[in-house]
Amino acid sequence: MPDRPALSVVIPVRDDAPALRRCLAALAAQTLPAHEVVVVDNGSVDDSAAVALAAGARVVPEPEPGIPAAASTGYDAATGDVIVRCDADTVPPRDWLERVAAAFADDPQLDALTGTGTFYDVGPVRAAVVGRLYLTAYYVLMHAAMAHPPLWGSAMALRREAWLRARPLVHRDPELHDDVDLAFALGPHARIRYDRNLRVRVSGRSLVGARQTRRRFARAFATLRLSWARTPPWRRWAERLGGAPTR
Repeated sequence: MPDRPALSVVIPVRDDAPALRRCLAALAAQTLPAHEVVVVDNGSVDDSAAVALAAGARVVPEPEPGIPAAASTGYDAATGDVIVRCDADTVPPRDWLERVAAAFADDPQLDALTGTGTFYDVGPVRAAVVGRLYLTAYYVLMHAAMAHPPLWGSAMALRREAWLRARPLVHRDPELHDDVDLAFALGPHARIRYDRNLRVRVSGRSLVGARQTRRRFARAFATLRLSWARTPPWRRWAERLGGAPTR
């Protein structure tokens, strides 16, 4: 595929060396190698940076705490045609990058691509029931909220040009969901595709504990309030369905 885009994989990390080692090993085994792997060290005090360097990744420091700042710094540092984002606890299958590259090569108008996942390390019942309900609700409700599919930070990709367009509207507040905020910033006219077959394995630790659940919901509502203050959902749907862009 001579028009296959170069892929930059961006991974924000903070004190997650064992998971990062597993993620980088899975990326090294891809049927299509990445153009580069950029690990954004968000103030780790463990050996996350050393693990990344040993695996051949480029390490970019970001002292401002929070995934939103770390992810944005990684996107800015990426040099590939398409920026692929995953988390340190993501374990992609061997053909993941090849399928991402093919999707963007086949559709020159595609701005962003997102997939789904299965959860490990939380037991089969929680992974099958809670995990599936969580991701299903996330995609359905966020699609309604923003008038197009959302992005999921554990398995997503976007063209570099799309990032540069959205960048002025993206926030770096650590109490926001960076993937949701970015999807809102891309706008209702963005071409975003959800591929349920683009599946990775991720840690299920975010599904465990009331504190984690409250924090995720608080960040979700904060992100929605901020984005809807700029463009309410009914206006986003009006634009999506053919209306002129609104101020």
